[in-house]
Amino acid sequence: MESKSPSASRTTMTDMVLPSETNPLNNLFGGELLARMDRAASIAARRHSRRITVTASVNHVAFNRAVPVGSVVTVEAAVSRAFKTSMEVYIDVWMEDRFSGERTKANEAIYTFVAVDDTGKPTEVPRLAPETDLEKERFAGALRRKQLSLVLAGKMKPDEATELKALFMGA
Repeated sequence: MESKSPSASRTTMTDMVLPSETNPLNNLFGGELLARMDRAASIAARRHSRRITVTASVNHVAFNRAVPVGSVVTVEAAVSRAFKTSMEVYIDVWMEDRFSGERTKANEAIYTFVAVDDTGKPTEVPRLAPETDLEKERFAGALRRKQLSLVLAGKMKPDEATELKALFMGA
């Protein structure tokens, strides 16, 4: 299977925040933003794998800024690392100020997707070949995040998490 670059999976979705999607403070509901991020990440994972993909986990979500009604929101997603059958997808959320047009990073998230065949059985995905400095940084971090997740779930012994050990022990 040939490697792919993160740019091959890049997905950008832009939409406006409508009043029916906001809380009593007139800011976008967190759940609405999670759904938008899930859709963009799903498309990115499918573009990378060319398979049906299912959300395996939401590993990290940071709601750093409220997104007010009327804002233009852009969700950008790209595969940051591919493992055997799973893919980590990094998501950046940008909002455009409705008056000035200034674009600000509002939120970010990291989701994990698994590629499956028509029967729902996990299937292998292409390797990822990062190109830019940011892609390389996210690629390296993905292995540490996966090891931490496995250790916390009891599926990996802490002494087997070599990337985490190197991070904390300087090895």
